[in-house]
Amino acid sequence: MLRTALKPVWLATLVLALVAAGLFVALSRWQFQSAETAAPPPRTQTENAVPFTDHVRPSEPLLASQADQVVTASGAFIPGTDALIARRLHEGRQGFWTVTAFRVAGAPDGEVVPVVRGWSEDAALVDPAPTGEVTLTGRLLPPDGPLPRSTEPAETSGRPVYTTLAPGQLVNVWDEPSYAAYVAAFAVTDAVGADVSAGAAPGGLEPVWVPPQPEETQVVWLNVFYAIEWILFAGFALFLWWRFVRDDHERELEEARLDEEWAAQWRAEELARRRAATREAKERALAAQAARTPHDDGPAGPPKEQTR
Repeated sequence: MLRTALKPVWLATLVLALVAAGLFVALSRWQFQSAETAAPPPRTQTENAVPFTDHVRPSEPLLASQADQVVTASGAFIPGTDALIARRLHEGRQGFWTVTAFRVAGAPDGEVVPVVRGWSEDAALVDPAPTGEVTLTGRLLPPDGPLPRSTEPAETSGRPVYTTLAPGQLVNVWDEPSYAAYVAAFAVTDAVGADVSAGAAPGGLEPVWVPPQPEETQVVWLNVFYAIEWILFAGFALFLWWRFVRDDHERELEEARLDEEWAAQWRAEELARRRAATREAKERALAAQAARTPHDDGPAGPPKEQTR
């Protein structure tokens, strides 16, 4: 079988099979690497507040390495942009986030970012956003996927209610360019340093605290299954080459066996033919010899006397 495998056609096919198998192994390795989610940034990094405009840009999506970071931003809340996000848990109770558009000072084109100002159990509770220039500190979080508006509460004081916090959905209501992220505010101070965040005044919104993500990775089993599948494809490519070589080898053995059978049959038939020819030739020779020999009709008599 080695001689069959060393044929030029099968050597070339082996090279193609090895290239395909190598590609499949590389894809499997990529799937294995993608199967484990990247660990979030360490808390020594995320809990140290950084300027918002230095950390994220409005024209770029929020990266996993940028999310969960505590940021500080200066600017002003835009009046009349309050929206509610339903079904948000706070200390075991279900209620509503109040989200307001915040125009970031220093944004390239005056972009806004949605800011979660606080939580309330009652959708009808109204706590106006602070006016004027303020500075807020909060956690930068990735956006949710947009879903249809919620119709659960009966009274919301005219504010739209959403199931998810999706900046791309809010900009259609605010008609303002927005960052592709939102901030859950922990503290808001006005120009003189007074605390104007949620919870500063009784009867208003309760402050929202979003803890950092756990510092652990997760396994995406779908990627693991894909990785195993690519390994099977690599093995199948080599098995297919081996199967083709084996079939060619078995075909050669079958042809050799048939050749030997044909040769043995030909030799037997040729030997029989030659024997028959020899026998016929011998019979003809004997017949010819018999034809050349004279035959006597009877026994010979005494010789006659010679007369003088």
